[in-house]
Amino acid sequence: MEQKIRRDRNMGSNLRRLRVQYGISQEKLCAELQRRGCDIGRTAYAKYESGELNIKASVIIELRKFYNCSYDEFFAGLDE
Repeated sequence: MEQKIRRDRNMGSNLRRLRVQYGISQEKLCAELQRRGCDIGRTAYAKYESGELNIKASVIIELRKFYNCSYDEFFAGLDE
């Protein structure tokens, strides 16, 4: 079961920005993540983007590989 997040820093907007920049739907992204071994459905991913759930480190690792970006992209603007 996923853990609900306490309001702290929300990287959901960064997740959404990267996905939109890449031009992929949540459903297709989740299918790709599943192919790479991440057990994630579209509903859970939507909650990551909305800030309702904490994102797993394993998902961030696979997203970084998929987008071919730095980890900084996920945390941009969170220190402001």
